[in-house]
Amino acid sequence: MDRFPTDGYGSNRDAGAPPAVVSRSRFRSFGPVLQQPLLRRILPGMAVSALGDGMSMVAVAWLAVQIAPADEAATWTGLAVAAYTLPATLGAALFSRLVRRFSGAGLVAVDASLRALALGTIAVLAVAGRLSPAGYVMLLAVSSLLHAWGSAGTYTLVAELLPDRDRVAGNALISTFNQAAIVVGPALAGAVTTLAGPGWVIGIDAASFAILAVSCAIAAARPGVAAAPTASAVPEQAAAGGWRTILRQPRLLGLLAITCVFFFLYGPVEVALPIYIAHDLHGSSVLLGAYWTAFGIGAVVGGLGAGLLRNRRLSAVVVAIIIGWGAALLPIALTDAVWAGLLGLSIGGLIYGPFTAICVALFQRTSPPHMLSRVLATRTAVTIPSTALGTLAGGPVVTAIGAQPTLLASALLTIALGVTVAAARWVASDLDRLSARWRRAGANGAATGSGRRG
Repeated sequence: MDRFPTDGYGSNRDAGAPPAVVSRSRFRSFGPVLQQPLLRRILPGMAVSALGDGMSMVAVAWLAVQIAPADEAATWTGLAVAAYTLPATLGAALFSRLVRRFSGAGLVAVDASLRALALGTIAVLAVAGRLSPAGYVMLLAVSSLLHAWGSAGTYTLVAELLPDRDRVAGNALISTFNQAAIVVGPALAGAVTTLAGPGWVIGIDAASFAILAVSCAIAAARPGVAAAPTASAVPEQAAAGGWRTILRQPRLLGLLAITCVFFFLYGPVEVALPIYIAHDLHGSSVLLGAYWTAFGIGAVVGGLGAGLLRNRRLSAVVVAIIIGWGAALLPIALTDAVWAGLLGLSIGGLIYGPFTAICVALFQRTSPPHMLSRVLATRTAVTIPSTALGTLAGGPVVTAIGAQPTLLASALLTIALGVTVAAARWVASDLDRLSARWRRAGANGAATGSGRRG
């Protein structure tokens, strides 16, 4: 997931309430975003790249299934999917000194360039029939090394170029690109894979990242277009506090911890689903694309409707999303009916849709501007391995108990996580009320005693 802000949501809003991502005039609010010169030049490249990444949701796993020995398909699929994301955490630490002075556009450009090169190499080798499972995993790992910084650069760019009042629309537009790509990308990838093979789909993904890298480089080089100061404009010690900023905010730290567990429990789904479709249902890549498209349609609707949650507290929304996603997996885990699985994933996407926008919004809102890229890179570096580690665990689990039982285990454990968080929230709320009652009683007793002494 997370493939699943700041003052833009209004400085007077309670930090516990989810931001309004979509307002009554949401389409009109995109106007200032599209009128910003640098964003106007980069956004088309982001849209194309999002489509390529949406296609990779099918191609990365399907290519692993094709090139791996039949009895090792689950293991190599888990390794491939994890390699496409997990090394981002290592890259966040290794390359922090190299990229800390880059603007948001620069961060996006270097990440997109590396992805284009590594994925292009995979495509050439796959089409030539010379791609081994081990080589495939290694190249996927290289492609993801700068992903934490590229993801941070995307939302840092929004914070650099837009005033507070327009950041909501900027975040929502980028989020909509990613969610819409899940609708179109998997279905398109399924068709291309059937006609030409998954290697060609990886090649299209590489080309989409090349387009993004070129658009960022050209836009940043245009005269008269300059980004606002970022971490490069402040002392190094101030820019190095991504973790310290998060640790000083209990809400952010708690949200980050819950997100990590949530994403870990989701990870096995990315292994179990393609194995379930290929081996249990004897389906094709087109069917896998249809499942992810169903999820994407729900996610787009859910993301655009996130504004309906603006009067709810963030903790309640997080609990509802976690429990709802787990419940949405039950149809595909308990029945072989394709329509039930498609319906379940579409509802799951609808429920999950607002999650990323809410989380990123809170991080943008709370983080100092000069530390924003650091904080967002730290968040990405922590959450990405959660899904990837879950994916790695999914390979042996699928091999041991089967694809559909793995989906069921993921669903039940996710529901249990949501119930646990809800119970902890209820206990904490009761303790807060009890503490407040004691403080009031103590204050009243002190006032009474003071009156008697007088």
